[in-house]
Amino acid sequence: MSAIAERYRKVLREIADAADVAGRDPAEITLVAVSKTVGVSEIAQAAAAGVHDFGENRALEFTGKQGLFPRERWHFIGTLQSNKAKQVVGRAALIHSIDSAGLLDAVDRRAREAGVVQPVLLQVSVSGEVSKHGMTFEEAEDAVRGAHEMPGVSIRGLMTMAPLGRPESTRWVFRECAEWMGRLQSLHCDAAELTELSMGMSNDFGVAIEEGATIVRVGRALFGR
Repeated sequence: MSAIAERYRKVLREIADAADVAGRDPAEITLVAVSKTVGVSEIAQAAAAGVHDFGENRALEFTGKQGLFPRERWHFIGTLQSNKAKQVVGRAALIHSIDSAGLLDAVDRRAREAGVVQPVLLQVSVSGEVSKHGMTFEEAEDAVRGAHEMPGVSIRGLMTMAPLGRPESTRWVFRECAEWMGRLQSLHCDAAELTELSMGMSNDFGVAIEEGATIVRVGRALFGR
C-alpha cells in the first residue's frame, strides 16, 4: 500500500469520527483532494486508492490535470479571474470560489455561450480577514435572490476559508458560515439549490464537519508536505 493510500484511509477515519460526533452520516461528506502542488504520479496513486474528487487553484493546471484524468471529478478551488473563466466553465464539477457578483456574471455568461449550466459555490468572507476573498452576507443574499436571472449557473451553496490557527479557534467561522447558509435557505429561492458547504482543510476539517461541512478540501493530510 502506498503512503498516499495509507493517509487516505486515515483521513477517511477522521471524517467518520467527526461525522459520528455530529450525529451525521460520513457518506454526506465529499473529500476533495487538493492537488495543486502534486504531480501526475501522486494523483494516479490517490485515484487508485479511491479518491475521485480533486481540486486545483489555477486554470492552466486545472485544465492540464483534468485532461489527464478525465474520469475523475475536478473542482476549481482557487481565485478565478473573469478572463480565465472560459478555461474552467463546463469542465469543473464545481467552482468553489465565486467571490464577487462580477465573477458570477462572467461565469454565467460564459456558461450560456457554451450551452452548459455550471455548478458554483459562493465564496464568503465570514472571518472578515482582508487576505480572505469573499462576499459579505448581503452580497451572497443578492446573488441568491438574483439566481433566476442567471440560467448559466447553479448556485449550490457556500465556501469559506478560516484563519490559520488551532482547529478550535476556527470553529466559530464554520459555525457562522453554516448560519449564513441557513439564512439563505430560508429565502426559499427555487433557482438556487443550497445544499453544499465547502469548508475545512487539512488542519481543521474535523471541526468543520462537526459544524456542518459537506465538502472538505484536504491536501497536506493526503499528499504529505
